[in-house]
Amino acid sequence: MCLLLATLPALAAESDPAGAARAMALVRTLARPAPARTAYTEVRFVGMLDRALVLRGEMTWLGGSRLQRSVVTPYPETTTIDGDTATLQHGQRAPQKFSLGRAPELKDLLGSFVALLSGDALALARDFTLHAYGDQAAWTLDLVPRDAAVARRIRDVSVDGSGKTLRCMRVDETDGDTTFTLLGPLGDAKLPDAPTPAGLATLCAGA
Repeated sequence: MCLLLATLPALAAESDPAGAARAMALVRTLARPAPARTAYTEVRFVGMLDRALVLRGEMTWLGGSRLQRSVVTPYPETTTIDGDTATLQHGQRAPQKFSLGRAPELKDLLGSFVALLSGDALALARDFTLHAYGDQAAWTLDLVPRDAAVARRIRDVSVDGSGKTLRCMRVDETDGDTTFTLLGPLGDAKLPDAPTPAGLATLCAGA
């Protein structure tokens, strides 16, 4: 199926209605029936740490607004999202519940995973301004937060993919920290002992 995504410069939702339609058509092609599972590797680059923190596990869209994120290594942890409520289970400890309303940036990020795995373009466009690049073989979707409180923490989010397959999500924070989440075929990829942002960006681009 054509992604309706031409090889063009960035397509801004507000200034280019046709471009917005293409970006939303791209998101809709990602839809899959629930439960939709994908392996992931998360690599966090945090200013106060000497080296990247690497987490591996599985992301599962359970249908509706329900998402489960399981960490397998380096420690067992499961976070289950159901609407505005998150339940955190760390190892054998008692589960803890908290409202995502206390962390709007986390709510929007988790919501973006739900929207991408479910192909919900309207939900994604509600929280982010969408920009699209590339073609069917290799595309990038840039997400800029609409909410001012979120924008104070998250500068932008970029998603790379090919065809109907998600490859990576990159989150750049305003304090300089960056997180890459490798998905699907890259979720189990072997990484260098000391991964770098430049190396991961190249991997996500499919080079």
